[in-house]
Amino acid sequence: MIIDGKKIAADLRADLKKKVAELKSTYNAIPGLTVILVGEDAPSKIYVKNKEKSAIEAGINSEVIRYPANLEEKVLLDKINELNNNNKVSGILVQLPLPKHIDKRKVIETIDPRKDVDGFHPMNVGNLSSGYDSSIPCTPFGCSLLLKKVEKNLSGK
Repeated sequence: MIIDGKKIAADLRADLKKKVAELKSTYNAIPGLTVILVGEDAPSKIYVKNKEKSAIEAGINSEVIRYPANLEEKVLLDKINELNNNNKVSGILVQLPLPKHIDKRKVIETIDPRKDVDGFHPMNVGNLSSGYDSSIPCTPFGCSLLLKKVEKNLSGK
């Protein structure tokens, strides 16, 4: 079986775009994703560019904040706290890896668990592993959606 991942992704984005339009017409609200990129890691830059493109295609407000690799950790933590308190930001994603002088754990723990797109916050990891309601990390969720599109009944497989 050949899986056309690009077509499935385009279909999912089209469905999401409809849901975003419904949110806008019903609640006058548009989800907003803010991605923070620290440094010049080439694969990270490509990944962030693709996320931004996908968000825009789905009708989601997208913002990418770019910082140099020598950014002070406090500046990053302050920005995350600012985004946590911004009602126009629904999701926050800090692109990993981070420069070595920045404590990744501290950064992840600073993100409001309700806005943690990657699902790395300890509260989200704990809830997910314990079977409680939790946001599902975007990559595994995407894989799950892909599998469900390809195989309608995954029970026992």
